Amino acid sequence: MKMNEDFLKSMKEAFDLLRTKGPKEATAAVQRALAGSKAKAGNAQTPPMPQSANEWAQAWTQAQSHANTTPHAPAERTFDADTPGTFSTHTFSNSAGQRQYKLYVPAVYKSKPLPLIVMLHGCTQNADDFAAGTRMNEMAERHGFIVVYPNQSQAANPSTCWNWFKPADQQRDQGEPSLIAGITREVMARYRVDPARVYVAGLSAGGAMADVMLKTSPDLYAAACVHSGLAYGSAKGLPSALAAMKGGKAHRSHSHVEPQRPLIVFHGDADTTVHPSNATALVARFDAGVTTLSPLSHTAGTASGQRGCTVQRLVAANGVEAEYWSIRGAGHAWAGGSQRGTYTDPSGPDATAEMLRFFLAHPRASGAH
Repeated sequence: MKMNEDFLKSMKEAFDLLRTKGPKEATAAVQRALAGSKAKAGNAQTPPMPQSANEWAQAWTQAQSHANTTPHAPAERTFDADTPGTFSTHTFSNSAGQRQYKLYVPAVYKSKPLPLIVMLHGCTQNADDFAAGTRMNEMAERHGFIVVYPNQSQAANPSTCWNWFKPADQQRDQGEPSLIAGITREVMARYRVDPARVYVAGLSAGGAMADVMLKTSPDLYAAACVHSGLAYGSAKGLPSALAAMKGGKAHRSHSHVEPQRPLIVFHGDADTTVHPSNATALVARFDAGVTTLSPLSHTAGTASGQRGCTVQRLVAANGVEAEYWSIRGAGHAWAGGSQRGTYTDPSGPDATAEMLRFFLAHPRASGAH
């Protein structure tokens, strides 16, 4: 059945609002769109939502395909690495599909095995954009590690968001987790990588997918960084994803599972795209252990014009460590990032440097699974 043009226009408006104003305004627009046409006809029995989740998803997907999803950086945008290493494009395929990825190998790469960091971009971004904004290639050259940037395809998601909220993409060896893990293993097979120092990180939807990867493949990744993202199991579809993003009740089906790997979380306390309560949910599994506040965190950076932040350092009952950086006044952007990339906040703190410090201090223990 062809969708009413007014309805589709309203859904496009909702998607645009999700990008520009946040999930609260987008949800309100969705509700107006779903109730609009029959309400005008005076039918008080109009249901507030479609009769099935498939109808809701179809409406949202069609709205995405008509929306301007790249207001900040076109998908084809590329950046010069400005570094002496190699930054190359590759393709990986398996039964779940195909994805391109960018790979940065530093000039210092020789015989010694190096750490590997998997970087998952956010919605409307791509690998080049994310590399520029996080300055990861420059840091890889300075500290000696390999970086791989899987690229989401517009065929899989029109806004190039990783599908962290879909049940089919939340399982080990299935969907997008199988593609990301497959890319990781392909790089490990082709280059000398230290298997005890393989990490995954991401921003927003990429951050949510980074937590999916940490929880579904703890034998592969030693630790993860989630920046402005959500916890594994927060959503089981688009409606619950929107609810979780705006701070509503989420599924949290794995919230009581004891953490297996270290985690560092960054989140702006003024983020209107992904509510800060999602950061709290990410570290909730560490609450049974020891929590300390960094005595320097409340004033760090304020003298130099950088944003202040509060840092919680947590140790779960089983000894696994986590850090939570709550950044004052920050929105939905990579803290301390470069303005060469999108969704960055140069006023800091330097999330890239702090993430690397945390990662390199947490190799996977020998024999750990």
